[in-house]
Amino acid sequence: MKENKNKWVHVRLSEAERRQLQENFSRTTERKISTYARNILLGKPMIKGVRNLTGEAYFRSFSQLLKDLNGAANNFNQAVHKLHTLRQLDQYKPWLVAYEADKRKLMKDIEELKDFINKTAAQWLQ
Repeated sequence: MKENKNKWVHVRLSEAERRQLQENFSRTTERKISTYARNILLGKPMIKGVRNLTGEAYFRSFSQLLKDLNGAANNFNQAVHKLHTLRQLDQYKPWLVAYEADKRKLMKDIEELKDFINKTAAQWLQ
């Protein structure tokens, strides 16, 4: 059964002490400073480690990359659809210019995604 934490201990710190507490907290895997402080005060073991990026940061980055890729892929599909509707030769040149821009954007987004995956994998494997 989870014990309800309803008792308060107030601690006053100088600005330098607060900065040191925050710095020490940032070098652990703990997510909440209250849990970190409680563990320190009660002499419980702490897991020290480096938080390169939290899961939330990875999720936000992947979500943004996915959104960018979906947008570029959608533009690419629209360009190909428009190609099928063209009837005259003079309509092809503007389409070709737009197609090339969409293709460059898609290739750039794919490269960014590959770079991000490689960097993430390198950090994960450390």
